[in-house]
Amino acid sequence: MICLKHKHLIAIDLDGTLLTDDKKIAAPSKLMIKRLMDEGHIVVIATGRSNQMSILYYNELELVTPLINSNGAYLHHPRNKSWGKYHTPLEHKTAIEIVKACYELNSNNVLATVYDHIYLDQFDENIVNFYGPNKQKEAFIIGRLIEKLTENPTLMMLYPNKNEVQTLTDHLNDLHAEVVDHWNWGAPYHIIEVMNKRMNKAEAVKKIAEEYGIPKERIIAFGDGPNDLDLIDYAGVGVAMENAIDELKSVANFITETNEQHGVASFLANYFEIPHPVKS
Repeated sequence: MICLKHKHLIAIDLDGTLLTDDKKIAAPSKLMIKRLMDEGHIVVIATGRSNQMSILYYNELELVTPLINSNGAYLHHPRNKSWGKYHTPLEHKTAIEIVKACYELNSNNVLATVYDHIYLDQFDENIVNFYGPNKQKEAFIIGRLIEKLTENPTLMMLYPNKNEVQTLTDHLNDLHAEVVDHWNWGAPYHIIEVMNKRMNKAEAVKKIAEEYGIPKERIIAFGDGPNDLDLIDYAGVGVAMENAIDELKSVANFITETNEQHGVASFLANYFEIPHPVKS
């Protein structure tokens, strides 16, 4: 039996998990996280977003912990520069080969991030707005990636036509399986996310846990998508949202309510046996 008074590490995904569908942190979630931080627990964001697209939520929660960006490919501490920065990008040569494959398949779009810079092959209002308010449009560098992308990218997102998803997936498996990890978001998006095979959210959380001296059994992790599989499988307490993909639910220890129903806050209230911020 785990003593709930011991310090826990709580790793939380953003989109589809902590954030509501309109990309906000609801009051019950914010109150619960603050309560647990005040009690000494360690809360970290573990997201596929870049730092620039997640730092507003980090600041809103008043976190003082490392931040996991780009699914672990970029790990840093916004409030403690001496903590170090850990960047595990794709090789530029590999990235360009993937871009060329997307061009050959007439994919709808290709996106690549390099730290906080987001390169988007063709402007798309839906892609830009997915990441938040319109004021964040300045984070995007628009233009052909074959020319614009000159550095090793932290993360890539591919937007193939629906009927070309499997062809592009096969290409990644056949030519790049030893160096890249990739996963398909599934319907209705049909987006393929690609990153360096050596890193994922679980590896980033392991490093943070070591820094704080927290054992695996006291790591609680929340997620909803394929990029959360390693994390939820690794955590001592892996929690899938009700709106999560079936594969994630199958590896999770628990399933909580949806992101719209404040599932993170609900689970934490029950787990730590404290008043429920939604129901109280």
